Amino acid sequence: MCQIAINIPEEVLYDTKMNKNEALQFARRAVALGYYTQSGVSIGYCAQIAGMTEEDFILYLGKNHVSVFHFDDTQDFLEELKNA
Repeated sequence: MCQIAINIPEEVLYDTKMNKNEALQFARRAVALGYYTQSGVSIGYCAQIAGMTEEDFILYLGKNHVSVFHFDDTQDFLEELKNA
């Protein structure tokens, strides 16, 4: 594992009413969400980064309006729907 540190001004924690653990959790989830949506990193790795189970990360994606389903076109979607 690689460990990365970021500095967050105390004022931000005050403004958001987050403690250090909540800020850490927020940052981990934000990074995982970015890796998933922008870099195509797997749900499994992103769940690890976020400190969540894969199921919880999938639910987190849904709460952030990110689909786990990726279709190149409507025909692919309709074919998959028919096979469901």
